Amino acid sequence: MPTPEAVVFDAYGTLLDVNAAMEGHAARLGERWPALAAEWRAKQLEYTWVRSLTGAAMHEDFWLCTRDALAVVLARHGIADEALAKGLMEAYRTLPAYPEVPGVLAAIRARGIPVAILSNGTPGMLEAAVKAAGIAGLVDEILSVEEVGVFKPDPRVYRLAMRQFGCEPEDLVFVSGNAWDAQAALAAEMRVVRVNRTGAPDEYGLAAAGVPDIADLSGLEALLA
Repeated sequence: MPTPEAVVFDAYGTLLDVNAAMEGHAARLGERWPALAAEWRAKQLEYTWVRSLTGAAMHEDFWLCTRDALAVVLARHGIADEALAKGLMEAYRTLPAYPEVPGVLAAIRARGIPVAILSNGTPGMLEAAVKAAGIAGLVDEILSVEEVGVFKPDPRVYRLAMRQFGCEPEDLVFVSGNAWDAQAALAAEMRVVRVNRTGAPDEYGLAAAGVPDIADLSGLEALLA
């Protein structure tokens, strides 16, 4: 890949471990915590998509979508525990970064390439997250969908990055652990890398479109050479 104007990362599931909140409460939840984490994530994303598709009047921010999704999941499983729900939400606010993230971000910035986050999260969520994860000093720009009032994969979200850096989409590399997010960025004509931590199968024809698929972010720097 030619050297980009910036590398733009998704946050949740790409830089930040979205399963860590449930895992941190495994003593209370038992062996079902991985299934609950997956269900929470799926419902959270469903809420963002429905709110985007049903118009601006239905928009609620990512914190509220996350809270409401958690309430549904806990209710489905007969878990009525306000302290647990509060603890899970606070844990989501302070998710850890995946182990390789700080080193990768530092290496990219050492080459003079700016690092940005483009996320569904609110500005407050993202500021708290990067601080808690210890990567605040490694991120040059934080871009939230709240600037346009609609969630990914709406094209207006990805155009925020072009506007921020004053460049064409092909001058940016977008990195996501979510295949649907990678597809949306590809449709926006950005250069895209998919982080596939679970070894999931190819989706949306990303492989045929030439989108690199890496097991974790440690494989990213070589692609930018």
